[in-house]
Amino acid sequence: MSEETRLTPELIEAAVRAALAEDLGTGDRTTEALVPAALPGRGRIVAKDSGVLAGIDVARCVFRQRDPEVRLTSSRSDGDRLEVGDVVLEMEGSAQGLLTAERVALNFLQRLSGIATTTAAYVSEAAGSTAEIFDTRKTTPLLRPFERHAVAMGGGRNHRYGLSDQILIKENHFALSGLGSGRAGIAAGVARAREVAAGLIVEAEVRDLDELEGALDAGADIVLLDNMGPELLEEAVRRAGNRSPRPRLEASGGVNLESVRRIAATGVDRISVGALTHSYRSLDLSMYIEATPS
Repeated sequence: MSEETRLTPELIEAAVRAALAEDLGTGDRTTEALVPAALPGRGRIVAKDSGVLAGIDVARCVFRQRDPEVRLTSSRSDGDRLEVGDVVLEMEGSAQGLLTAERVALNFLQRLSGIATTTAAYVSEAAGSTAEIFDTRKTTPLLRPFERHAVAMGGGRNHRYGLSDQILIKENHFALSGLGSGRAGIAAGVARAREVAAGLIVEAEVRDLDELEGALDAGADIVLLDNMGPELLEEAVRRAGNRSPRPRLEASGGVNLESVRRIAATGVDRISVGALTHSYRSLDLSMYIEATPS
């Protein structure tokens, strides 16, 4: 697992336990009614889409929590490319255990693989430029470590994990700070942040070239260029290039697969994309189960 995502085995165990409790309630009535408790079974998860795999350790955890004796086999790892028909994971154990684990395992796998696949598409579009693709805090509540891991598996980078990790001064912060607006207000906001949060990275959001100059004057570590078109982004890159040290420049706002290549070509260092974790399409995976011949 990527350290940057903060996804640990303990988090996986806890999330899987909660997800199974949500799905099972007081028990799987259908499986208990129709499938003998002692019946052994085997299953396999198969890709019906091409894409990038993420979440296989989570799926393994689901099956093990339902059946500690289950035997799991896979040659796949997170970050692997999948093609239609590829077997992701095979399992042998209690047929009841396999059935009751199926939906939770697929929910994690399909969604995380969808995020990884979406991220990989953005990374591919930006290839050949200096720009890296970053996620945002627009994640599913309580699933941020999982979704950020999936972004990393797709070749993307993780932005700040949460509000305590770095300074990111946005429009509403400036509006409520009493420091004013424009070049002077931005510069004052960055300076104040430096005073009260020594040692943290300071990033400032700017909406035009005048505000950019304020962030440059104050020596922001990163400047977030909000909803700027390619021509403005190119000018921002030119102006920042005249400063030493040069801050990292991050393009954000309205980025999609149709626009990301042009944005990357402007020379920015980072492109943050909320769509990676809020507008992806789950990867199509299916699980097939059968009784093990006696």
